[in-house]
Amino acid sequence: MMGSRLVLLIAVLVLLSIDYSFAQSAEIARTPPMGWNSWNLFACKVSDAVVRAQADAMASNGMKDAGYAYINVDDCWQGTRDAQGNIRGNEKFPDMKALVDYIHSKGLKAGIYSSPGPKTCAGYEGSYQHEGQDAQQYAKWGFDYLKYDWCSAETVYKNSDMPAVYKKMSDALRATGRSIVFSLCQYGLTSVWTWGAQAGGNLWRTSDDIQPNYNSILALGFGQNAGLERFAGPGHWNDPDMLEVGNGKLTADENKLHMSLWAMLAAPLLAGNDLAHMNPEVLSVLTNREVLAIDQDPLGEQGHRVWQDGPIDVWVKPLGDGSKAVGIFNKGGPQDPVTVQFRTLAVGKFAEVRDLWTGKDLGRLENSITTEVPAHGVTLLRMR
Repeated sequence: MMGSRLVLLIAVLVLLSIDYSFAQSAEIARTPPMGWNSWNLFACKVSDAVVRAQADAMASNGMKDAGYAYINVDDCWQGTRDAQGNIRGNEKFPDMKALVDYIHSKGLKAGIYSSPGPKTCAGYEGSYQHEGQDAQQYAKWGFDYLKYDWCSAETVYKNSDMPAVYKKMSDALRATGRSIVFSLCQYGLTSVWTWGAQAGGNLWRTSDDIQPNYNSILALGFGQNAGLERFAGPGHWNDPDMLEVGNGKLTADENKLHMSLWAMLAAPLLAGNDLAHMNPEVLSVLTNREVLAIDQDPLGEQGHRVWQDGPIDVWVKPLGDGSKAVGIFNKGGPQDPVTVQFRTLAVGKFAEVRDLWTGKDLGRLENSITTEVPAHGVTLLRMR
């Protein structure tokens, strides 16, 4: 009898530990993280000077005021380990503590990157067998965010090991006593959305790497993230990868579609362009307060598709004040009038409607809305 009670007690303590871990991670990133990441544009050309320039721009161009907070250094910052095994920055990052202090002095937060494998994607030093040591180093430097990228981990682990491998770093981050957002980057393998939160993740990649072209945005946003809405919520987010707004040859309409879709997905919004050298049109897309409010809505529900007809996709996202965001996307058809019935949107017979990209109130409409959506474009509405 005593033995069975002991087994039961241990089981209860294990469950409580898991629940506590989940609860702690859920208190971070109550809304999807917003910021900038170095990889999309700079890749291994990133440097201390580049990162400082992005922090300067974010702090002064209206992005910080709009809610962007994180300046994240991706791959290629790592140098060698010292005699005690402590990771150091390479010649492009001579003083990581000074860099983080500079970012913090701008009222922003700082992010860093590693891998659970021996090497990162670009072949730099990973965290394999140094997880606790690296977590302590990141906290000592003052980092607020870690992106943890599977890459070479496949050489030392099986895919089935992923939950335990990611939880190991999550536990190490929590042991530092510092609140650090934990971003799981393993490309949607092993249905990460089903276990990412329990492993301590605040966000998890659901797809392959994004590219600065329209087809990539379609594939990641409409394809690989559709149907995952039940796994997202405050503290734990599906991540279709970073924003390409302002990169490549995306048109103005494509930038708006990209931003709208990520907002409807309640996705993390990590700009990937050069903040220090962008035109006003791109900045206006990144800082549209009404669109950002859809992404950052405290209810934390991810939007979902409610209607599809050829190239037209209609998505709905419930919001905390009882209103709904409605995205009418034209993935490639002609700019013909599109009529959407209110019963499809479950908004009732009448609705007050506002167009979030034009900033215009469309009035109190009855039964349906008709709009012309440009090819590769979107009409994004808020309905009350």
